[in-house]
Amino acid sequence: MSTASELSEPESIGPSGGLVEHVMTAIKERIRSERLAQGDPLPSENALALEFGVSRAVVREAFRSLAALKLIDVGSGRRARVSAIDPNVLGLVLDHAVHTNQITIQQIYDVRRTIEMRTVALAALRRDDDEAAAIAALADAMARDFAAPERVMEHDIAFHETIARASRNPLFALVVGSFHVVTRQTWSIGWTSRPNDTERMASVAGHGSIARAIAARDPRAAENAMADHFDLSVKALLAAGVN
Repeated sequence: MSTASELSEPESIGPSGGLVEHVMTAIKERIRSERLAQGDPLPSENALALEFGVSRAVVREAFRSLAALKLIDVGSGRRARVSAIDPNVLGLVLDHAVHTNQITIQQIYDVRRTIEMRTVALAALRRDDDEAAAIAALADAMARDFAAPERVMEHDIAFHETIARASRNPLFALVVGSFHVVTRQTWSIGWTSRPNDTERMASVAGHGSIARAIAARDPRAAENAMADHFDLSVKALLAAGVN
């Protein structure tokens, strides 16, 4: 970890950044070296300012920057704590990448198809009864609320995120959870590009097939149903001119 003298001497900082950046690095190193877990508290601003030989303002700005990255939680009147991983951060990165023409919607869907075929297979093997029931209930809700597309979209997003959590792999849950930012921008396009309600209902019914395969603990059938679902979704987006 950086010492107080290292952080307090400007000439030791180097060209890559200032005091705030180096305090951020020192705090991250402390989290790792002390094996702090989600919810564990960090030392106070005063304590870190004394330890690093910097002002409280520098530590406060480092806290704010780490909180913006969702690495720590900073609440009014309480100590900063190690935060839970947040899919919204990755979601913002994906959204930025799409809108700056660094990746395309179709590239995102290609990755989603690959990842979600794996998550659904794992969910079929690892889910508990409550998760299977929740997944089935969301598929049923999509059919029930068919006349209200905005509600169908929210059920759809929750459906995929629930499957990812049931895979018991938190990284899959993080990645799948990050897709909602882009999904909310493209979902209605895919929905309206389908020529009639029969094709829209076929898309909804595909979620029911996925749910039944998970309930039956059949990973192969779940994979196949998820692949069919994404193939239809990509076809609908291409028909709408989304690439």
